This record gives sequence, structure tokens and C-alpha cells, in this order.
Amino acid sequence: MRTPEYWEQATRDLAERDAVLRVLIERFRGLALASRGDAFTTLARSIVGQQISVKAAQSVWDRLAAQVGEVSPASLRQARKPALRRSGLSGQKAAYLKDLASRFLDGTLDATRWHALDDETLIAELTQVKGIGRWTAEMFLMFHLARPDVLPLTDLGLQRAMRQHYNRGRALTDARMRKIGAVWAPWRSVATWYLWRSLDPIPVEY
Repeated sequence: MRTPEYWEQATRDLAERDAVLRVLIERFRGLALASRGDAFTTLARSIVGQQISVKAAQSVWDRLAAQVGEVSPASLRQARKPALRRSGLSGQKAAYLKDLASRFLDGTLDATRWHALDDETLIAELTQVKGIGRWTAEMFLMFHLARPDVLPLTDLGLQRAMRQHYNRGRALTDARMRKIGAVWAPWRSVATWYLWRSLDPIPVEY
């Protein structure tokens, strides 16, 4: 796993601009966003983690690995759906993972070209895949490509943290979240990561 080269610069900039983040960066000093560097694993983990907590997602992933061995395109394509369901996956997520595995194996998805694409172009390409919506694509940008300026507005954890820290627990509109997040550019991925930590100190990894 690796930490992005820009992390130190980003944390300095954010601490100067935002009092909330200054406190969080100090509290979680020594922790950073990390990626396993494997495109398939990052996307598969993102699908598993849709709409559940970090802790629950890790538990499902561990059970999935126990069912199929190493989680890979080949092992998932060969696995039967009942085995995937026993790991705690819904039938829909199991189908999504098998579809993702098939696309990697037949070359429909070619991760070697993704580094050259800008954020929105890659999001548009990834969301053509069954089970990959904008949130999953944004997690991929953050955790696999380590793109520094992603603000995942639909992420439930980010919504909760921003309500808690910036609006006294009251709901925020997307427009208001964007306005708050504009101060963090071009390090909105880093700000998001620290806001997640304020809710769950377990580092998020995909």
C-alpha cells in the first residue's frame, strides 16, 4: 500500500485554510489514505462497500476471501452465487462482482489507459459498468488513482461529517456542500478522508 506524494503538502494547505480540518489533521497525524494499487480489487471493494459501514464492508470482504480464496477476476467468475451470498453479499452485489470480473478477464475494462483520463471522463466510462455508479467511480479515483480533488457528495459518511462539523448537525444541500468544499480545492479528497476519520478512526482502504 502507498500514500500519495501530495499528502504532506495537502495537509499543510488544509490546516491553514480550515479550522475543523486543522484539528482533525493533528488528531490523526501519522495516518493517511492508502491504496493497494490494484484496479480490480479497488473496484470490487467499492462495490462491496456500497451503502454499508467501513467495518461491515471489511467483514464481508474477509468472508468473501474465505469463500473464494484470493479475490481476483478469475476466482470471482468461477465462484457460484450461493458461495458469494454466504459471504454476506446481496444477490445484486454478487451479480455486480461477477460482471466486473468478466469485464476484466475479457478486456472490456482496460485499466492501463485510465491514468491518462481526466476525472469526469473516467467517471463516465466506469459508470457504464453494471453496479458502478458515481460514488463507486469516485472511490476508485480516490483510492486507486489517488486523485487529490474528489468531493463525493453522495457519500453518507461525508454528508454526516459535514453536517456535524459545519452545520450543527443539520442537513446540507449539495450546493452548500460544494461551497464548503470549494475552500479545500485542490485537495478535496484529502479533506474528505479526514472528515471520514472524524466518524470512524479505522482508515478507509480499497
